[in-house]
Formats: sequence, structure tokens, C-alpha cells
Amino acid sequence: MMALNSSSVVMKLALFSSPDTASVDSITLFVLLLCACVLIGHLLEKSRWMTESVVAIIIGLFTGTIILMTTKGRSSHILVFDEELFFIYLLPPIIFNAGFQVKKKQFFRNFLAIVLYGVVGSLISFVIVSLGSLQLFKSLDLDLMGLGDYFALGAVFSATDSVCTLQVLNQEETPLLYSLVFGEGVVNDATSVVLFNAIQKFDLSHITSANIMQFIGNFFYLFLASTFLGVVVGLLSAYVIKKLYIGRHSTDREIALMILMAYMSYMLAELLDLSGILTVFFCGIVMSHYTWHNVTENSRITSRHAFATFSFVSEIFIFLYVGMDALDMEKWKYASNSPWTLLGACGILLCLVLLGRAAFVFPLSFIANLFRKSKADKIAFKQQVVIWWAGLMRGAVSIALAYNKFTRKGHTQLQGNAIMITSTITVVLLTNVVGGLLTKPLIRSLLGPHKHGGSSMASDSFSSKTLPLLANGQGSESNIDTGNPIDSSQVVHHYWRRFDDSFMRPMFGGRGFVPVVPGSPEEGSSLH
Repeated sequence: MMALNSSSVVMKLALFSSPDTASVDSITLFVLLLCACVLIGHLLEKSRWMTESVVAIIIGLFTGTIILMTTKGRSSHILVFDEELFFIYLLPPIIFNAGFQVKKKQFFRNFLAIVLYGVVGSLISFVIVSLGSLQLFKSLDLDLMGLGDYFALGAVFSATDSVCTLQVLNQEETPLLYSLVFGEGVVNDATSVVLFNAIQKFDLSHITSANIMQFIGNFFYLFLASTFLGVVVGLLSAYVIKKLYIGRHSTDREIALMILMAYMSYMLAELLDLSGILTVFFCGIVMSHYTWHNVTENSRITSRHAFATFSFVSEIFIFLYVGMDALDMEKWKYASNSPWTLLGACGILLCLVLLGRAAFVFPLSFIANLFRKSKADKIAFKQQVVIWWAGLMRGAVSIALAYNKFTRKGHTQLQGNAIMITSTITVVLLTNVVGGLLTKPLIRSLLGPHKHGGSSMASDSFSSKTLPLLANGQGSESNIDTGNPIDSSQVVHHYWRRFDDSFMRPMFGGRGFVPVVPGSPEEGSSLH
């Protein structure tokens, strides 16, 4: 997630590449392509159709085609993907930044709906995709797949990727919708990975009621233990930085400690066979609530942008590689022996993704609306359609889980596995390219043009004066009203604030509970 990781990802990937491609030339070319993705994405910022993830995929496809032609069909890659390196180096910065940048008031005010979508919805989608593929794939004569493969497939396609939608949703213009899509996306990723890991440990040879209860217990253990570990490491970082005042002498050390402790939370979770995604996400939330307020002004500005930059580069890296990997001849060679099987698998999975998404978004939105008394606070049908659409796209996590299950070091020579990998890549490409191109027009047609309200404008003006580098979507949350989901949440929030102010903040620091040190901003300028 971190400063050293971004540069070492490519080097590590090169170690697993073939001698022909593992060279300085190939690494330089890949970095050049990353730069091209950033520049072209910037030029198309105001495009009605394009998003940066779609740009990265298209550039990857174009580059893969050129490489395929120059190597006479031998390869479409510059580097060879290793799913373990994805989980160790590329995924942590994406998830940590999601937790670190999340606006906590919006997230926890809509916590009920987010949990319904992210946890319950993921489980519903998992069941529909797993059982649906188990039944429908019988007609495709895919005998090489076992029961565990179908359940793994359910976890793979339960992982959404709402990056495209978030790129065109503005958290100041549509705070409720942005909070729901953003929160669900992160919780959904964590749930899918926890499900995937729990399935790997589950004995499918003989399923009994005791085994099912053990599976459910293991799932909740992973969820709760991973969350607890992330909170503990986040609090530890806050306490250490608050007590030592490292920033008085060295901003670099202060930021380095934040980076290393955040990454340590992820690696500790992996070491303990927990969910690193869930751990680093909640570590990010805790560090933004306590640790971030304990550091100097320079560290606050630098850390925010550093974490966002690592996350951005990691996402572009993944989509760029997916575009090139879509033309990998090895996988298509084994899958093309049964072209109709491949086509049928892609169609079935795409239909199950559409059905699984609809099966929980609209019913769970109805349930969430029961707890919202004001009509203005309810999730309107048009907003539900946007939420449904946002979760149709599959991306980084789905690709990584599919590689983890169906390949070894990015390679496979089994027909069934090759079909699953190529089907996953096809669904990712279709949902991201088609979905990405249609996202902006869909949102504009459903929600119409939005104008900033007075409170948001005041927030933008305030943040731009006090912390100009954080003005882009990082204003004070206190001025943003996302609606009142349930009255009881206000009661919980009231008592939590009392407990937080009385016990937690005096010990771990936070806004208004740290001494003024040289280089620190005034209290009024801190983000909440």
C-alpha cells in the first residue's frame, strides 16, 4: 500500500515472468503504459462515456494485440500476473484507502443498508451464482469441475467493482447514493474474500448439518476476528504516534510509521489466516479517526494524497493487465476446444450476475426503507436502479480470486479451469466496458443534473481555504446531511460519541484531543 510496494510490484512480477519478458525493457514499457492511462484518463475526464478503468482496459487490449502480433501469437503480456502478489501488494492500498478516505458519518448513518447490501446481499448473490451454475453448467458438459469449484465461482462473482460508478458519482451532490455504493463495494469485497477463504477450508466431500454450522461459525469468526485485529492495530498506531510526537522531528518517520503499521495489519491477518481485506479496511477507518489527527499538518496532507495515489495506481495496474490478459493465447487455446461451452458459460455467468444482483438490491432496499420514517430519506426506485447497476461490474477482486482458484502462477492447462478463467475475464471486460460506457448516461437520465446545495458549497469553500490540497471531495463531513436512516442509529451515535470523548480520544487522540505541536494545524481546520 505503500511507498515501497508500488515500485516493487512490477519487479516482483518480473521475477515470475519468462526470461524473454522479464527485462528492464518490459518493465519500462509497462510503466509507460501506466503513464498513458493516467494522461488519457485526465484528457477524457469530462467525457460523457469514458472512465479511467475503461481507458486502462482498452489500452491493455490495444497493447496486448500489438504484442500478440509481434510475438506471432506466443504471448500478449509484458509481465506475467501472480495472484499472490496481487493480494500482497496491489489489493492492500486499494482497501486501506477506502477505509481511510471514507466519510464516517455517512458510512455509519447508512450502516444498516450498507450491511444489508454488502453482507446479506453478497450471500444471496453467492447462493444464486453457485447453485445456478451448478444446475445450468450440466448442459455444457463441464465434467472437470467439482462441487468446490462451483462454490468458489459463487464467491468470485459475488465480488463487485463499483469503481466506474464512483468515478461519476459526486459525494457532495448525491451523498446518500455515494455512501451506499461506496460502503457496499468495500464490505462486499471483504465478504466475498472471507467466503472464498471459508470455502477453501470447508470439507465438501460429505456435507452435514454439523459441517454447515461449522462453516457459518468459521465465516463469522473470520469476520469478527479480522475486524478486531484491524481496530487494535489502528489504535496502537494512534497511541504510539500520540505519545512520541514523532512529527516534531521528522515528518518522514511519522508517515512511514503510519504506512508500515497499516500494512502490518494486513500481513498479520494473512499470517493468522484471517481476512486481510477486512482487517486493513477497519484499520484505515480507525487510523483516519484517531491516528490522522495526531500527526502534523504536513503529514496529514501528504498521507491523504499518498494513500489515494497508491490506491489509484494499483487499480489502473490491475485493469491494464486485465486488458492484456484477455488476449492470452494459452488460456484461449485450451478453452477454444469447446467454443460453444465457453460461450454458454459466459452467457450463464452474466445472466446469473444480473439475476443475483436484482434478487437482493430491490428487496433489501424495501427492508431498509421500512426503517426510514421520512419520505426524503427513503431510497427511491431510481436510486435503487443505480445501486443495482453499480454492482454489476466485476473487477480486481473477481480476477484475483479466479486466478487463485483456477490457475497456478497465472497458467493453466486444464480445459475446465481455462474456461472458467476466460469466462471470468470476458464477464469482467463486458461489465466494465459496456457498464462503464453506459454509467454516466444512465445516471444522468435517472437522477438528472445535480447542483450543489448551500451546505456543500460552504463545505467546499471552507476546506479549500484551510486545507487546499484536500479540497477535492475531502471537506468536513459535519456539513453533509445524508438523511436519517433509522432513529435508533442517532441514539447509538450519541452514546458512542459520549464514550469516545470520555475514554477513547483522551487515550488515543483524535480531533480536539491532542496537544498542539509544531507544524500542526489549528483545531478548526481538521477534518472530521
